[in-house]
Amino acid sequence: MNGRRWWAVTRKELLHIVRDPLSLYMALAIPLIMLLLFGYALSLDVDHVPVVVEDHDQTVESRALIERFRGSQYFDVVAVARSQRELAAAIDRSKALVGLGILPGFGAAIQAGEAASVQLVLDGSDSNTANIALGYAYSLVTLYGLEVRAAARERLGAPKVSGVDSRIRVIFNSDLKSRNYIVPGLLAVILMMVACVLTSLCVAREWENGSMEQLLSTPLRPVEFLLGKLAAYFLVGMIDMVMSIAVGIFLFGVPMRGSVWLLAFSSGLFCFGALCIGILISTVTRNQIIAYQLSMLSSFMPSFLLSGFVYSIENMPPAIQLLTHLVPARYFITILKGVFLKGAGVEILAAELVALFVFGGLVFLLAARKMRAKVA
Repeated sequence: MNGRRWWAVTRKELLHIVRDPLSLYMALAIPLIMLLLFGYALSLDVDHVPVVVEDHDQTVESRALIERFRGSQYFDVVAVARSQRELAAAIDRSKALVGLGILPGFGAAIQAGEAASVQLVLDGSDSNTANIALGYAYSLVTLYGLEVRAAARERLGAPKVSGVDSRIRVIFNSDLKSRNYIVPGLLAVILMMVACVLTSLCVAREWENGSMEQLLSTPLRPVEFLLGKLAAYFLVGMIDMVMSIAVGIFLFGVPMRGSVWLLAFSSGLFCFGALCIGILISTVTRNQIIAYQLSMLSSFMPSFLLSGFVYSIENMPPAIQLLTHLVPARYFITILKGVFLKGAGVEILAAELVALFVFGGLVFLLAARKMRAKVA
């Protein structure tokens, strides 16, 4: 390993990045644009669900239940139906997601201390949103039923029945904002894609330009060549990471509870592994178009779908769960959530850090071996 030869390759690649506006734009602007677009557009929060109400009881009790829906941050009463047909039409036309039907005798049943029923009709075309909205509505109706039952017992002189006093406390993300979960995951997906795509083009570009033959005629070793390429793009990747973290904290308001140094170290490990994947792809292929397609296929899609960012790994089939262990973004997303939201330290995230280190080292060794075979 010769430091002068390594620095010559690194300097050459840095000059190429700076002098090529397209490469510089791809390296710096695209991650920020993607983070802003996904950060604002992608949300898993379910609130202000449109509700259509059909009240055939018209009593104080039925209006009180409707006011509970009006006063909830999760629901917006957008229409009042006079019949079941109007309620169904509002849901069919996507004017409302939830339909609340109150039958005659609802108030009388409550006054008599008897069970009173309501009807909830949901649009199940979006099953995930419908399930969450159903949970909100069921909790709201259940809480209202417990309150009116307690009031009826007190009014009728029935003995009080002791129950369970449940108090819910949400830690780490007390406001339950999906943005606090999405933005850290986006950092991993975007950095993985950009780092892999950038380096996947560098070696293939040398082959297409015909400069690889000139490099092979010099005393430059394959490891020095790869490390020089990696060093240049590693610097660019870490600049991207710093900018993205700053946007996540100061623009999106994601809390930062953990160690900045741990975040920087883990980001470096992940960036190195992502760069090594791109180098490996670029070494195997000699065409920039093929290298770009392979890098997108091997970086963005697995990081987005198989890392636990959007879909829970525990709910995947067993074979796919095993496959997710080969996705480095899985470990980095766990680290990001632990550092940002939980304030976790090395003692908790040690397994993920070791996995990133081993993954990056193995991929680099494989890329170096392929490079030696190419130049042999």
